[in-house]
Amino acid sequence: MSMLYANASQIDITPPLGTVINGEFTCRYANAIADPLYAKAIYLRQGRVKLLLIVVDICVMKREFLDPIKAEIERQTGMPIANQLISSTHAHSTGSVADLLLAHADLGYRKLLSERLLDLATLVVEDPKPVKIAFGRVSKPEHVTCRRYHMKDSYQANNPVSGLTDRVKTNPFGAEENIVERNSEPDGELCYLGIQTISGTWIALLANYGLHYVGDCPRNTISADYFGYFAKAVGQLLGTTDAVIAMTNGTSGEVNIWDFIDGNRYPKEDHAKSKFIADDLASAVVESLKVADWELDPELHCVALDLILRKRLISSELLERANKIVKSTDYEQLSYSDEDLYEKVYAREQLLLEDHPDSVQFPIQSIRIGKTQIGALGGEFFAATGLSLKSIFPQYFTITMANDYVGYVPPAHEFEKGGYETWRARSSFLTEQAEAQIKQSLIELLNEQRDVNKR
Repeated sequence: MSMLYANASQIDITPPLGTVINGEFTCRYANAIADPLYAKAIYLRQGRVKLLLIVVDICVMKREFLDPIKAEIERQTGMPIANQLISSTHAHSTGSVADLLLAHADLGYRKLLSERLLDLATLVVEDPKPVKIAFGRVSKPEHVTCRRYHMKDSYQANNPVSGLTDRVKTNPFGAEENIVERNSEPDGELCYLGIQTISGTWIALLANYGLHYVGDCPRNTISADYFGYFAKAVGQLLGTTDAVIAMTNGTSGEVNIWDFIDGNRYPKEDHAKSKFIADDLASAVVESLKVADWELDPELHCVALDLILRKRLISSELLERANKIVKSTDYEQLSYSDEDLYEKVYAREQLLLEDHPDSVQFPIQSIRIGKTQIGALGGEFFAATGLSLKSIFPQYFTITMANDYVGYVPPAHEFEKGGYETWRARSSFLTEQAEAQIKQSLIELLNEQRDVNKR
C-alpha cells in the first residue's frame, strides 16, 4: 500500500472594518476586530488519490459561491472537485458572502475570500510529507444543550409563517419561567483526527463538535468565536505554532450553549465563555492524544454525489398573507425592538422563496482516512442525524455546513412541533422528507467505502 502524504496551511481572511456581518435577523456592520479569521487547509495524497479539506471562519457559504472556486482549484492544482471539502465553522461574528434573512452579502468580501481560498489551495498542495494519523474521541456533553424547549400550555409560541402556535420554542428569551423541558439530546462527543509526520512532528489536527457557536461578543465585532480559541489552545498545549488546528461544526442544528435552565455556569464577560469552553475542550483532546493509536499506512478514499431535493411548498392563502405584510412594511426601519419583527422577516422570505427553483442539487460527500469515516453535508442538521450515523459507523463524524448551505434540515417529526428551525425561509426550505433522504444516501456512500476497505 502507498504511503499517505499530507500538508497543512492557513491564511488570514479577516475582513476590513465596515464589512457586513450576518447570522442574525438584521444586518450588522463591523466596527471592531477581536481576533483574526482564518481559512485552514489540509491536503492528503496517497498514490493517485488526493483530498483537500478547507475549514473557513465564516457563517455560511452556498455552492453558487463555492462551485466556481472549486473549479478553479481543480484547474490550477488538478484536485478533483469531488475530492474537495470546503466547510464553514458557522461562527456568527464573521464576514458575509451570502444573503441570510435581512443580512446581505458583502460583494467586496466575496471577491477577497474567493481569492484567498484559491491562494490557500495552491499553497497547501506543495511539499507534502509522509504522515501517520490518529482518530480520537472524548465525551464533553457539558458544553452542548438543546435550544428547543417544550413550554407550559399557557405560553403561546407563535409561528410567524403559519400564524399558528408551535409546540416548542427555540431560545425562549424572557420566558424562562414557562419552560417545561428540553426537546432533545445533543451529541456530546468531540471527535478528532490528528496528523503527524512519521517522526512525530505535528502537521494538523481536525476536530468536530456539535456546538452551534458560542456568540459571546458584541454584535458588531469580528471574532472566530470558540473555534478560534480552540485552535489557539490546542496549539499551545501541544507546543506547536506550525500545526494547523481546525474545529469543524458537527450536527448542531438545535444545539447551542445559551442555557435557559442553568444559565449561570459560565463567565459573562465578552469572549470569556468562548475561551472557557475552548480551553476545556482542548485540554480533553490533548489528554486523549496520550493514548492515541496511530495508523502508519491509512488508506484514502473519497466519493461524492448530488441528491435532488424538493422545496417545501406553501399554501396560496399564506402566500397572500405574506404579500400583504411585505407591502405594508418598511424593512429599512426594522429592529429587534419591533414585536412583529419575525412576522415581517418571514413574510419577505416567503416571497423570495417563490423565485427559487422547485428543486435543488444537494451535495453529499463521504471520506475515509484509514479506519475513520467522515460525512460532509451542506446544511444545519440536528443531533439525531449525527447520532444515528454514529450508531452505524463506529469511527465516524459528520462535518456540516460543507460544500453548500441549504439551511436547517430537521428530522421529519420535528416539523410537527414547529420552532424556529422549521419556519419556512431561505434558511429552511426543503421538504419534511429531506433529512431521511439525505441520511439514507450518505449511509449508502459510507457502506460503499466500508466495503471497499474489506476487499
